[in-house]
Amino acid sequence: MTQQLPQVPSTEPDLAGVRNFRDVGGLPTVDGRQVRHGVLFRSGHLAHATVADAVFLDSLGLHTIFDFRNGADQKLEGPDVELAGVRNVNLPLTDPADGAVFWKMVRDGNLDELREILADGKAAGRMSDTYREIIKERTGEHSQVLHALAEDSVPALMHCAAGKDRAGLSIAVSLLAVGVEREAIMADYLKSNDPSRRYKVSRSDNSPVGMSPEVMELLSPLFEARAEYLDAAFETIEEVWGGTERYLTEGLSVTPETRERLRLRLLDEA
Repeated sequence: MTQQLPQVPSTEPDLAGVRNFRDVGGLPTVDGRQVRHGVLFRSGHLAHATVADAVFLDSLGLHTIFDFRNGADQKLEGPDVELAGVRNVNLPLTDPADGAVFWKMVRDGNLDELREILADGKAAGRMSDTYREIIKERTGEHSQVLHALAEDSVPALMHCAAGKDRAGLSIAVSLLAVGVEREAIMADYLKSNDPSRRYKVSRSDNSPVGMSPEVMELLSPLFEARAEYLDAAFETIEEVWGGTERYLTEGLSVTPETRERLRLRLLDEA
């Protein structure tokens, strides 16, 4: 019997304290099906959710929230708002030490430091390398997510800090597992570039010097969703496992039976 899910509005809400929220329902699979609405959501962190935001999130009937932030992220923004009856699963996809260094650079790096670390394509290269590393090194975490979704964890919301990179990769892996077209996965990923969705960068020095156009341009690749980043993840799957099938079965230990349960949970009826 198909699980009964709450009716979710087709238009996206205007959340005051949660950025980059969306339902990934409607994305097409290679065999002509679609992701069901109301079963899989993504967003930035929930630490600043308003009372009205929390009321909306509560209306989704969420079973599980997957928080991919590390300790440094949580120290910076705070814990997620608590939603009654919702299971919160924290699965850091990056090391807290790396996170602390990252946020110190973003918040406190002066122009000379940022030029040295990020200029001449180094920022974009850093991001592509991070995507490759997560795919290769965090197979255990992604396996846990897929098995949880297959068992009972929907409706589910996945988020990190900005809802772009770690959540974006976890959503992409989940969608690959049920056969969503890569072009559709990419299109959804790139929605994080919409101005209303972008992470609001804060700096210790918010003067015209600290927030100068050059500083913001140097930081921009870190907070953009670029096709080259997600392509780096897809390329890593091909290079390491030879394709999606072996990545899922050997890398993530997802059996055909588990994939079928995922399809039953996440896709419209055939």
